[in-house]
Amino acid sequence: MTSFFWLRDDEAATSRYSGDFDAAHKWGLPGLKNCPGCGTTWSGAGHEFPAVDLSLIPEHPEFEEPRPEPLHEFLRLQALVRPLTPPHVDLPPGTNFGPLVGHASGQFGPFTWLGNSLMIIRRDALDGLQAAGIRGLLGCKTELRFRQKTPPDILELQIEPRGLLHRDCLPPDLAPPCPTCGRQGFRRPDDPILDGASLPTDTDLFRVGNFNTMIIGTDRFKDAVEQGGWTGISFRELPVRS
Repeated sequence: MTSFFWLRDDEAATSRYSGDFDAAHKWGLPGLKNCPGCGTTWSGAGHEFPAVDLSLIPEHPEFEEPRPEPLHEFLRLQALVRPLTPPHVDLPPGTNFGPLVGHASGQFGPFTWLGNSLMIIRRDALDGLQAAGIRGLLGCKTELRFRQKTPPDILELQIEPRGLLHRDCLPPDLAPPCPTCGRQGFRRPDDPILDGASLPTDTDLFRVGNFNTMIIGTDRFKDAVEQGGWTGISFRELPVRS
């Protein structure tokens, strides 16, 4: 039986490296301004698709500046990018596309984090994980500008939403999602439980679909990382409930 682990920054390990970066994705959907359904102005987090190249559409400059937009304009922009994105994913306000663009310096470990929801990986670590047979790893080039003459080869993993948190770990009085914009606001539970029926069987790395800032790896992923000696990730096993 597969075990599942919540992946976060292992700060004790990453602090041994001097690598640092300040970057954002090249393009993004705007936030939603004053949703007609729930009245909320909001933008999601953890919806990152670095493999999606918006330069393929002539309207790509409209996705360069973060801002809130009213529903009709948000839906227009969402429809423009939909043909370029994986068919099974939601594209909420604040979804990001394209490479990370920004400045970087120092020595990078195998995994480096921006917060606890965006993870970049050294090329040698990605190659090693793929050689170990880890499924579902899509490494995407970054546009990080380094000061050193021989910069490291740093990639971002496109980690797509697949599984869900189980209803038993969510607030009992949780309101249903807004029928207009889909927003369902709740804090991350202290003791997350995964919904067994929702979990993928064809990938070893994914995001939680109803809490996208949570990254989940299988025991296969954990074992490969540890056997390769690649540091930078802490693993917390999560219970699974049907």
